[in-house]
Amino acid sequence: MSVLLARDIHPVEAVGVHADEAAFFARTYRWMVGGLTLTGVVASIVAATPALTEAIFSRPFVFYGLMIAELAMVVGFSARASRMSVVAAGLLFMAYAALNGVTLSMLFLVYTGRSVGQVFFVSAAAFGALAFYGATTKRDLTAMGHFLFIALIGLVVATVVNLFMQSTALAWITSSVGVVIFAGLTAFDHQKLRRIHAAQGDTRNLSLQGALTLYLDFVNLFVQLLFVFGKRR
Repeated sequence: MSVLLARDIHPVEAVGVHADEAAFFARTYRWMVGGLTLTGVVASIVAATPALTEAIFSRPFVFYGLMIAELAMVVGFSARASRMSVVAAGLLFMAYAALNGVTLSMLFLVYTGRSVGQVFFVSAAAFGALAFYGATTKRDLTAMGHFLFIALIGLVVATVVNLFMQSTALAWITSSVGVVIFAGLTAFDHQKLRRIHAAQGDTRNLSLQGALTLYLDFVNLFVQLLFVFGKRR
């Protein structure tokens, strides 16, 4: 009798677990898509407004000030999201997405609209495939994630160095390496979110924290692919 009860109970529990995880990722991706949509709309508006592009990109201190503000928002969100209300955390996430749209508007000025669109759809397809791999693979990606994080630090250093060197070859190399890094991080982060959710449940604002993580993976993958394959104006 106990074996029969166990057999009858386990499938129900499994269905509940899978349904709960599916609901969690549905919320996570809704926030992520909302953030990406806002970023794209803001970037398009800024790029189409000469007064704004002049004010932002003709003054380096304004542009770099915005980038520093973005970094501060990400750090602040990561440190405080679990203690914030859902409304406050959601507003901060969307504010960051909007601000990121301001700085990313530069891409519409450098690359053709067709090229941006094509690379976006390639990025979306690649992101979807990598996220699916992270969700379904039985392989533990933890070691790969640690290696990619170290590689990411090296990529940031090389990118900063190239701001002064202005080497086209180094820019192409760092962007190509960046594609590999963010492709791997997409799969790793998806698996990590599954583990966190399985261990802790849908804790306060976890879906928003996950949305920011995956949003950053997608945006960085898109930007690096655009640097490698995009057609300049």
